[in-house]
Amino acid sequence: MTTRIHLHLVSDSTGETLEMIAKAALAQFENADVVRHFWPMVRSRQHLDRIMPDLAADAGLVLYTLVNPETRERLEERCRALGLSAVPVLDGVTSALETALGQEAHGKPGRQHLMDKAYFERVEAIQFTIAHDDGVGWEDWEEADIVLAGVSRSSKTPTSIYLANRGYKVANIPLVVESPPPKSLFELKMPLVVGLTSAPERLVQIRRNRLLSLNEGTTTDYVDHERVREEIAFARRLFADKGWPVIDVTRRSIEETAAAIIKLLGERSRRASDGQFEGLKPI
Repeated sequence: MTTRIHLHLVSDSTGETLEMIAKAALAQFENADVVRHFWPMVRSRQHLDRIMPDLAADAGLVLYTLVNPETRERLEERCRALGLSAVPVLDGVTSALETALGQEAHGKPGRQHLMDKAYFERVEAIQFTIAHDDGVGWEDWEEADIVLAGVSRSSKTPTSIYLANRGYKVANIPLVVESPPPKSLFELKMPLVVGLTSAPERLVQIRRNRLLSLNEGTTTDYVDHERVREEIAFARRLFADKGWPVIDVTRRSIEETAAAIIKLLGERSRRASDGQFEGLKPI
């Protein structure tokens, strides 16, 4: 039986963190009919008072990330009066960190979005990644943190963009049997080169859907099963010859693939600091 609930997400910043927490929690429930109401940048009692009638009209669960004590207290009071459950989703983590670090949290909204050095490095990473998509700009690949290689439609570009948003400079190159990659790919020293692969059946399905979305025919080698198997075999031989780590993206989301790559990057960094330079195992 499906139960509909209204979920109010109240944040004093962009609400990105709160939205991700809510999404992760909701993923644990099946057949949940949840109507989300998003209330970002709530930084004053006046703003809070303006949205309370909407919370009352669609009564449900309130999740919030508010650091201002007066605004928090006001929300909690109004929710109690309306009989609404209000949950401060970051309080437990913040409290534990205060104890571990021996200091109090700053209590300032949006601190994770400050335009500090890390922010500008992330912007630079995004610009680099966009400029080095699909084999472009191979002369600068040595400046990358990560280089992704794989056959067409193996999730190289979306994975690159996701990693760029995490602050990593990423280049990617499609592997084509008839067109060998530039020699510089095999001479890279600094970037972590990762091979992406997929099951032939899944790749054919993705390519076929792509062609259909472009109103193009599907009677082509691009979606021929035998041809696709040859492409994947070619890419796998290349990965094996160079000793590059390989990630099978067949049943992985972009986020899961990116997490695996970040883990590989961390492992390589730890091995380098220990003086170990052996290849990384496929994932």
